[in-house]
Amino acid sequence: MEYQALRTFVAVVEEKNFTRAGERLNLSQPAVSLHIKQLETEFQAQLLDRSPKHLYVTVAGEILYKRAVQILNMYQKTQEELFAHLHTVTGTLRIGASFTIGEYILPGMIAQFSKNYPDVDVQVMISNTEQVVKEVKLLQCDIGLIEGQVQDQELAMHPFMNDEMVLAVPITHRLAGKRNIQIDDLHDETWIVREEGSGTRVYTNHVIRSLGLRTDKLITLGSNQAVTEAVIIGLGITVISRWVVQRPLQYGELACPTIQEHTFPRMLSYIVPPHIERTRLLDAFVSKIL
Repeated sequence: MEYQALRTFVAVVEEKNFTRAGERLNLSQPAVSLHIKQLETEFQAQLLDRSPKHLYVTVAGEILYKRAVQILNMYQKTQEELFAHLHTVTGTLRIGASFTIGEYILPGMIAQFSKNYPDVDVQVMISNTEQVVKEVKLLQCDIGLIEGQVQDQELAMHPFMNDEMVLAVPITHRLAGKRNIQIDDLHDETWIVREEGSGTRVYTNHVIRSLGLRTDKLITLGSNQAVTEAVIIGLGITVISRWVVQRPLQYGELACPTIQEHTFPRMLSYIVPPHIERTRLLDAFVSKIL
């Protein structure tokens, strides 16, 4: 199984076209066809279903595509590891980060890291926790920074920072002026929540369930900023990281009353594939966030 054949196959699947795949890799269409035929012969399976107007990936092709992406990323990572091993801390660090970390915490980390390692390029991909996990498993990211827990044998998880979740309510809400409130004060409220797959959504569900709260309805939004704005304009209440509401809280745009005898701590963690040898570059970044 040749590296170039796998590259070609991945390009064909992603482009859904032999000609465009060839242009992407600077290969002729006959060369592209030859690589696909070599793979189908090697695996004794049809990988692509081709018609004059459409190209479909078979089930066998889907399996190979997933593994091929991992292999190609592994190959690239090996090149980077060898370079990092033989040289100083340089190269590109690919970081996957959940929204809370990526938007509110990571920029400060990168600023400090870049001062110490000016020759390192940093690429940040921000998505929800579920997507970050997928990117790290496919080796599309060197490290993932996430909220909450992940039970996955393909990943090693290490805590790096404590976070505090707070109750946020509109400044006009009946509870906004109270310092300490009771659990019963929170029944039958509209809750603004993040989408499924978000670490913040998992924690919000946990709070509602553990406190035994009756909810009026849930409004689901896809970012922390959207959730915060929805609370500010009075759509409902939420539980969210204090990092997210620092500024609107400072400017009096919302309120964060405490629930008597209840706090909401959580741990932020970084995840890496345990079977990949850590580079000097990755170790340098990890040492800065711990």
